Amino acid sequence: MRLQALATELGRQGHDVTVLTTKPPKSIPLGQTSGETIRRWPVLRDSAGYVRGYLQYLSYDVPLFFRVLLSSRPDAYIVEPPPTTGAIMRVASWIRRRPYIYYAADIWSDAAQMTGVAAWVIKAVRAVERFALLGAAENLVVSDGVVQRIEALAHGSPTVVVGHGVDTSLFSPHGVGVDNPSDIVYVGTMSEWHGAGIAIEALAIVMQDDPSVTATFIGQGTDKQLLQETVEEYGLADRIRFLPPVPAEDAARWTRSARVALATLKPSVGYDFAVPTKLYAAIAVGTPIAYAGPEALREVVTDNALGKAAPFDAVEFADAIRLLLDRNDAEPIPSLVRWAHHNVSAQAVAERAVAAVLSAARSRRGR
Repeated sequence: MRLQALATELGRQGHDVTVLTTKPPKSIPLGQTSGETIRRWPVLRDSAGYVRGYLQYLSYDVPLFFRVLLSSRPDAYIVEPPPTTGAIMRVASWIRRRPYIYYAADIWSDAAQMTGVAAWVIKAVRAVERFALLGAAENLVVSDGVVQRIEALAHGSPTVVVGHGVDTSLFSPHGVGVDNPSDIVYVGTMSEWHGAGIAIEALAIVMQDDPSVTATFIGQGTDKQLLQETVEEYGLADRIRFLPPVPAEDAARWTRSARVALATLKPSVGYDFAVPTKLYAAIAVGTPIAYAGPEALREVVTDNALGKAAPFDAVEFADAIRLLLDRNDAEPIPSLVRWAHHNVSAQAVAERAVAAVLSAARSRRGR
Protein backbone atom coordinates (compact mmCIF):
# COMPACT_ATOMS: atom_id res chain seq x y z
CA MET A 1 0.00 0.00 0.00
CA ARG A 2 2.93 2.36 0.67
CA LEU A 3 4.24 1.85 -2.86
CA GLN A 4 0.77 2.08 -4.40
CA ALA A 5 0.26 5.44 -2.72
CA LEU A 6 3.60 6.65 -4.09
CA ALA A 7 2.81 5.46 -7.62
CA THR A 8 -0.64 7.03 -7.46
CA GLU A 9 0.72 10.38 -6.31
CA LEU A 10 3.39 10.41 -9.03
CA GLY A 11 0.67 9.79 -11.59
CA ARG A 12 -1.59 12.45 -10.08
CA GLN A 13 1.23 14.98 -10.51
CA GLY A 14 1.53 14.06 -14.20
CA HIS A 15 4.52 11.71 -14.19
CA ASP A 16 4.69 8.40 -16.08
CA VAL A 17 5.23 5.43 -13.78
CA THR A 18 6.32 1.92 -14.75
CA VAL A 19 6.38 -0.80 -12.09
CA LEU A 20 8.68 -3.82 -12.42
CA THR A 21 7.36 -6.41 -10.00
CA THR A 22 6.43 -10.08 -9.61
CA LYS A 23 3.62 -12.33 -10.65
CA PRO A 24 1.69 -12.96 -7.42
CA PRO A 25 0.65 -16.41 -6.21
CA LYS A 26 -2.72 -17.59 -7.49
CA SER A 27 -4.25 -17.10 -4.04
CA ILE A 28 -3.78 -13.32 -4.25
CA PRO A 29 -5.99 -11.66 -6.89
CA LEU A 30 -4.67 -8.75 -8.92
CA GLY A 31 -6.25 -5.45 -7.94
CA GLN A 32 -7.01 -2.35 -9.94
CA THR A 33 -4.16 0.04 -10.76
CA SER A 34 -4.26 3.82 -10.70
CA GLY A 35 -2.85 4.28 -14.20
CA GLU A 36 0.75 3.07 -13.88
CA THR A 37 2.21 0.50 -16.29
CA ILE A 38 2.90 -2.81 -14.53
CA ARG A 39 5.31 -5.42 -15.85
CA ARG A 40 5.40 -8.68 -13.93
CA TRP A 41 8.00 -11.43 -13.77
CA PRO A 42 7.63 -14.98 -12.39
CA VAL A 43 9.67 -15.74 -9.27
CA LEU A 44 10.38 -18.62 -6.94
CA ARG A 45 8.21 -18.70 -3.80
CA ASP A 46 8.17 -20.84 -0.68
CA SER A 47 5.25 -23.07 0.31
CA ALA A 48 3.45 -20.12 1.94
CA GLY A 49 3.74 -18.00 -1.21
CA TYR A 50 6.51 -15.77 0.13
CA VAL A 51 9.47 -14.56 -1.87
CA ARG A 52 11.72 -15.33 1.07
CA GLY A 53 15.30 -16.58 0.95
CA TYR A 54 18.36 -15.77 -1.10
CA LEU A 55 17.55 -18.10 -3.98
CA GLN A 56 14.05 -16.63 -4.24
CA TYR A 57 15.46 -13.09 -4.14
CA LEU A 58 17.92 -13.92 -6.90
CA SER A 59 15.10 -15.32 -9.04
CA TYR A 60 13.82 -11.75 -9.16
CA ASP A 61 17.03 -9.72 -8.90
CA VAL A 62 19.01 -11.36 -11.70
CA PRO A 63 16.26 -10.97 -14.33
CA LEU A 64 15.62 -7.46 -12.98
CA PHE A 65 19.16 -6.41 -13.87
CA PHE A 66 18.58 -7.26 -17.54
CA ARG A 67 15.01 -5.91 -17.52
CA VAL A 68 16.40 -2.55 -16.42
CA LEU A 69 19.21 -2.55 -18.97
CA LEU A 70 16.90 -3.49 -21.84
CA SER A 71 14.03 -1.14 -20.99
CA SER A 72 13.64 2.54 -21.77
CA ARG A 73 15.64 4.84 -19.52
CA PRO A 74 13.57 6.77 -16.94
CA ASP A 75 14.55 9.90 -15.04
CA ALA A 76 14.90 7.89 -11.83
CA TYR A 77 14.38 4.46 -10.30
CA ILE A 78 12.62 3.86 -6.98
CA VAL A 79 13.77 0.67 -5.30
CA GLU A 80 12.18 -1.33 -2.48
CA PRO A 81 14.18 -3.76 -0.30
CA PRO A 82 15.44 -6.51 0.03
CA PRO A 83 19.00 -5.13 -0.06
CA THR A 84 19.95 -7.52 -2.85
CA THR A 85 17.54 -5.65 -5.12
CA GLY A 86 19.07 -2.36 -3.99
CA ALA A 87 22.57 -3.64 -4.76
CA ILE A 88 21.51 -4.87 -8.21
CA MET A 89 19.93 -1.50 -8.92
CA ARG A 90 23.03 0.40 -7.81
CA VAL A 91 25.00 -1.35 -10.54
CA ALA A 92 22.23 -1.15 -13.15
CA SER A 93 21.48 2.52 -12.51
CA TRP A 94 25.20 3.34 -12.75
CA ILE A 95 25.30 1.70 -16.17
CA ARG A 96 22.15 3.59 -17.25
CA ARG A 97 23.48 6.84 -15.73
CA ARG A 98 20.30 7.46 -13.77
CA PRO A 99 19.79 7.89 -10.00
CA TYR A 100 17.95 5.44 -7.81
CA ILE A 101 15.98 6.27 -4.68
CA TYR A 102 15.92 3.57 -2.01
CA TYR A 103 12.71 3.24 0.03
CA ALA A 104 14.25 2.17 3.34
CA ALA A 105 11.08 1.16 5.17
CA ASP A 106 13.13 -0.97 7.56
CA ILE A 107 16.61 -2.40 8.08
CA TRP A 108 16.85 -5.93 6.75
CA SER A 109 20.17 -6.79 8.35
CA ASP A 110 18.64 -6.05 11.75
CA ALA A 111 15.75 -8.35 10.94
CA ALA A 112 18.15 -11.06 9.74
CA GLN A 113 19.94 -10.95 13.08
CA MET A 114 16.70 -12.06 14.75
CA THR A 115 16.38 -15.23 12.72
CA GLY A 116 19.39 -16.94 14.29
CA VAL A 117 21.38 -17.28 11.07
CA ALA A 118 25.17 -17.58 11.09
CA ALA A 119 27.21 -14.48 11.90
CA TRP A 120 28.84 -14.47 8.47
CA VAL A 121 25.41 -14.32 6.83
CA ILE A 122 24.47 -11.26 8.88
CA LYS A 123 27.79 -9.60 7.97
CA ALA A 124 27.11 -10.31 4.30
CA VAL A 125 23.59 -8.87 4.50
CA ARG A 126 24.93 -5.77 6.26
CA ALA A 127 27.57 -5.31 3.56
CA VAL A 128 24.99 -5.60 0.77
CA GLU A 129 22.57 -3.28 2.57
CA ARG A 130 25.34 -0.71 3.20
CA PHE A 131 26.22 -0.85 -0.50
CA ALA A 132 22.59 -0.21 -1.47
CA LEU A 133 22.11 2.66 0.99
CA LEU A 134 25.34 4.49 0.16
CA GLY A 135 24.74 4.42 -3.58
CA ALA A 136 21.24 5.90 -3.45
CA ALA A 137 20.64 9.48 -4.52
CA GLU A 138 18.17 9.57 -1.62
CA ASN A 139 16.89 7.14 0.99
CA LEU A 140 13.21 7.50 1.87
CA VAL A 141 12.88 6.66 5.56
CA VAL A 142 9.74 6.04 7.61
CA SER A 143 10.94 7.23 11.03
CA ASP A 144 13.76 8.89 12.96
CA GLY A 145 14.56 5.48 14.46
CA VAL A 146 15.34 4.09 11.01
CA VAL A 147 17.48 7.18 10.27
CA GLN A 148 19.59 6.39 13.32
CA ARG A 149 20.05 2.79 12.23
CA ILE A 150 21.03 3.87 8.71
CA GLU A 151 23.57 6.34 10.11
CA ALA A 152 25.09 3.56 12.21
CA LEU A 153 25.11 1.09 9.31
CA ALA A 154 26.03 3.35 6.38
CA HIS A 155 27.36 6.65 7.70
CA GLY A 156 26.85 9.51 5.29
CA SER A 157 23.91 8.01 3.39
CA PRO A 158 21.43 10.71 2.33
CA THR A 159 18.09 10.32 4.14
CA VAL A 160 14.75 12.07 4.24
CA VAL A 161 11.99 11.13 6.68
CA VAL A 162 8.70 10.79 4.81
CA GLY A 163 6.77 9.03 7.56
CA HIS A 164 4.66 5.92 7.72
CA GLY A 165 0.98 5.84 6.87
CA VAL A 166 -2.06 4.02 5.57
CA ASP A 167 -4.65 4.72 2.90
CA THR A 168 -7.31 6.46 4.98
CA SER A 169 -9.80 6.32 2.11
CA LEU A 170 -9.50 2.52 2.06
CA PHE A 171 -9.05 2.02 5.81
CA SER A 172 -12.08 4.06 6.70
CA PRO A 173 -14.80 3.76 9.34
CA HIS A 174 -17.35 3.90 6.55
CA GLY A 175 -18.20 0.67 4.75
CA VAL A 176 -19.52 -2.82 5.25
CA GLY A 177 -18.18 -5.31 7.74
CA VAL A 178 -17.89 -9.10 7.52
CA ASP A 179 -20.73 -11.57 7.99
CA ASN A 180 -19.08 -13.54 10.78
CA PRO A 181 -16.85 -11.09 12.66
CA SER A 182 -14.60 -11.75 15.62
CA ASP A 183 -14.27 -9.68 18.75
CA ILE A 184 -10.51 -9.43 18.24
CA VAL A 185 -8.44 -9.37 15.03
CA TYR A 186 -4.77 -9.55 14.17
CA VAL A 187 -4.28 -8.57 10.52
CA GLY A 188 -0.82 -8.73 8.97
CA THR A 189 2.51 -10.50 8.99
CA MET A 190 3.39 -12.98 11.73
CA SER A 191 7.18 -13.06 11.56
CA GLU A 192 9.93 -13.56 14.13
CA TRP A 193 10.26 -9.88 14.97
CA HIS A 194 6.51 -9.38 15.46
CA GLY A 195 6.43 -11.91 18.30
CA ALA A 196 2.71 -12.60 17.84
CA GLY A 197 2.99 -15.62 20.13
CA ILE A 198 2.53 -13.23 23.07
CA ALA A 199 -0.92 -12.41 21.65
CA ILE A 200 -1.92 -16.09 21.70
CA GLU A 201 -0.79 -16.42 25.30
CA ALA A 202 -2.71 -13.29 26.27
CA LEU A 203 -5.83 -14.45 24.45
CA ALA A 204 -5.71 -17.78 26.28
CA ILE A 205 -5.90 -15.85 29.56
CA VAL A 206 -8.72 -13.62 28.32
CA MET A 207 -10.73 -16.53 26.93
CA GLN A 208 -10.38 -18.52 30.11
CA ASP A 209 -12.24 -15.74 31.92
CA ASP A 210 -14.75 -15.07 29.13
CA PRO A 211 -15.72 -18.11 27.01
CA SER A 212 -17.66 -15.94 24.55
CA VAL A 213 -14.63 -14.04 23.16
CA THR A 214 -13.44 -14.94 19.63
CA ALA A 215 -10.39 -13.91 17.60
CA THR A 216 -9.16 -14.14 14.01
CA PHE A 217 -5.57 -13.94 12.76
CA ILE A 218 -5.27 -12.98 9.09
CA GLY A 219 -2.03 -13.10 7.13
CA GLN A 220 1.09 -15.19 6.77
CA GLY A 221 4.64 -15.34 8.09
CA THR A 222 7.30 -17.60 9.47
CA ASP A 223 5.61 -17.89 12.89
CA LYS A 224 2.13 -18.69 11.61
CA GLN A 225 2.41 -22.47 11.86
CA LEU A 226 3.83 -22.22 15.38
CA LEU A 227 0.95 -19.94 16.39
CA GLN A 228 -1.58 -22.42 15.03
CA GLU A 229 0.08 -25.24 16.94
CA THR A 230 0.01 -23.17 20.13
CA VAL A 231 -3.70 -22.51 19.69
CA GLU A 232 -4.28 -26.24 19.30
CA GLU A 233 -2.34 -26.91 22.50
CA TYR A 234 -4.53 -24.44 24.38
CA GLY A 235 -7.65 -26.12 22.98
CA LEU A 236 -8.84 -22.86 21.43
CA ALA A 237 -9.01 -23.81 17.75
CA ASP A 238 -12.78 -23.28 17.74
CA ARG A 239 -12.38 -19.71 19.04
CA ILE A 240 -9.13 -18.52 17.42
CA ARG A 241 -9.15 -19.03 13.67
CA PHE A 242 -6.49 -18.36 11.06
CA LEU A 243 -7.11 -17.05 7.56
CA PRO A 244 -4.71 -16.52 4.64
CA PRO A 245 -3.77 -13.03 3.44
CA VAL A 246 -6.67 -11.03 2.05
CA PRO A 247 -6.88 -7.92 -0.16
CA ALA A 248 -6.61 -4.62 1.67
CA GLU A 249 -10.35 -3.97 1.23
CA ASP A 250 -11.15 -7.19 3.09
CA ALA A 251 -8.56 -6.45 5.77
CA ALA A 252 -10.35 -3.15 6.38
CA ARG A 253 -13.71 -4.95 6.64
CA TRP A 254 -12.39 -7.42 9.23
CA THR A 255 -10.78 -4.67 11.30
CA ARG A 256 -13.85 -2.45 11.05
CA SER A 257 -16.02 -5.31 12.36
CA ALA A 258 -13.90 -6.04 15.46
CA ARG A 259 -14.02 -4.53 18.93
CA VAL A 260 -10.25 -4.74 19.35
CA ALA A 261 -7.26 -4.99 16.98
CA LEU A 262 -3.95 -6.47 18.10
CA ALA A 263 -0.39 -5.41 17.30
CA THR A 264 2.84 -6.81 18.74
CA LEU A 265 6.54 -6.14 18.38
CA LYS A 266 9.25 -8.22 20.03
CA PRO A 267 11.51 -5.92 22.07
CA SER A 268 15.28 -5.86 22.60
CA VAL A 269 16.21 -7.74 19.45
CA GLY A 270 17.47 -4.76 17.46
CA TYR A 271 14.13 -3.87 15.88
CA ASP A 272 12.57 -1.62 18.49
CA PHE A 273 12.31 1.29 16.03
CA ALA A 274 9.75 -0.49 13.80
CA VAL A 275 6.04 0.37 13.68
CA PRO A 276 3.62 -2.41 12.63
CA THR A 277 1.39 -1.01 9.86
CA LYS A 278 -1.54 -2.96 11.29
CA LEU A 279 -1.58 -0.52 14.21
CA TYR A 280 -2.19 2.49 11.99
CA ALA A 281 -4.71 0.60 9.84
CA ALA A 282 -6.80 -0.24 12.90
CA ILE A 283 -6.77 3.34 14.15
CA ALA A 284 -7.85 4.62 10.72
CA VAL A 285 -11.05 2.54 10.77
CA GLY A 286 -11.78 3.60 14.34
CA THR A 287 -10.95 0.32 16.09
CA PRO A 288 -8.85 0.67 19.28
CA ILE A 289 -5.52 -1.11 19.39
CA ALA A 290 -4.13 -3.42 22.05
CA TYR A 291 -0.36 -3.24 21.66
CA ALA A 292 2.48 -5.13 23.34
CA GLY A 293 6.06 -4.16 22.59
CA PRO A 294 8.86 -1.62 23.06
CA GLU A 295 8.29 1.48 25.16
CA ALA A 296 8.52 4.09 22.38
CA LEU A 297 5.42 2.87 20.57
CA ARG A 298 3.64 2.16 23.86
CA GLU A 299 3.97 5.86 24.62
CA VAL A 300 2.45 6.77 21.26
CA VAL A 301 -0.56 4.55 21.94
CA THR A 302 -1.00 5.78 25.52
CA ASP A 303 -0.30 9.49 25.00
CA ASN A 304 -2.75 9.72 22.09
CA ALA A 305 -5.46 7.48 23.64
CA LEU A 306 -5.30 5.07 20.69
CA GLY A 307 -6.13 2.03 22.81
CA LYS A 308 -4.18 0.21 25.49
CA ALA A 309 -0.47 -0.63 25.55
CA ALA A 310 1.44 -3.15 27.63
CA PRO A 311 4.99 -4.43 28.01
CA PHE A 312 5.81 -7.66 26.18
CA ASP A 313 4.17 -9.78 28.87
CA ALA A 314 1.17 -12.09 28.40
CA VAL A 315 -0.57 -11.22 31.68
CA GLU A 316 -0.26 -7.45 31.20
CA PHE A 317 -1.23 -7.75 27.54
CA ALA A 318 -4.32 -9.74 28.56
CA ASP A 319 -5.28 -6.94 30.96
CA ALA A 320 -4.99 -4.40 28.14
CA ILE A 321 -7.20 -6.51 25.87
CA ARG A 322 -9.83 -6.93 28.59
CA LEU A 323 -10.08 -3.17 29.11
CA LEU A 324 -10.81 -2.63 25.42
CA LEU A 325 -13.35 -5.46 25.29
CA ASP A 326 -15.47 -3.50 27.75
CA ARG A 327 -17.06 -1.65 24.85
CA ASN A 328 -20.12 -3.59 23.70
CA ASP A 329 -19.99 -3.04 19.96
CA ALA A 330 -17.65 -2.40 17.04
CA GLU A 331 -18.77 1.15 16.35
CA PRO A 332 -15.82 3.29 15.19
CA ILE A 333 -14.35 5.72 17.69
CA PRO A 334 -14.28 9.18 16.03
CA SER A 335 -11.21 10.43 17.91
CA LEU A 336 -9.12 7.56 16.52
CA VAL A 337 -10.19 8.32 12.96
CA ARG A 338 -9.34 12.00 13.38
CA TRP A 339 -5.89 11.16 14.76
CA ALA A 340 -5.16 8.87 11.80
CA HIS A 341 -6.15 11.51 9.26
CA HIS A 342 -3.96 14.12 10.95
CA ASN A 343 -0.92 11.93 11.57
CA VAL A 344 -0.66 8.82 9.38
CA SER A 345 -2.37 9.56 6.08
CA ALA A 346 -0.69 7.71 3.20
CA GLN A 347 -1.54 10.66 0.95
CA ALA A 348 0.63 13.00 3.00
CA VAL A 349 3.43 10.42 3.15
CA ALA A 350 3.28 9.94 -0.63
CA GLU A 351 3.43 13.69 -1.25
CA ARG A 352 6.60 13.97 0.84
CA ALA A 353 8.11 10.94 -0.92
CA VAL A 354 7.33 12.34 -4.38
CA ALA A 355 8.97 15.65 -3.49
CA ALA A 356 12.13 13.81 -2.45
CA VAL A 357 12.10 11.63 -5.59
CA LEU A 358 11.72 14.62 -7.92
CA SER A 359 14.44 16.56 -6.12
CA ALA A 360 16.87 13.65 -6.43
CA ALA A 361 16.01 13.09 -10.09
CA ARG A 362 16.43 16.75 -11.05
CA SER A 363 19.68 17.33 -9.17
CA ARG A 364 21.32 14.21 -10.55
CA ARG A 365 20.07 14.89 -14.08
CA GLY A 366 21.37 18.46 -13.88
CA ARG A 367 24.87 17.23 -13.07
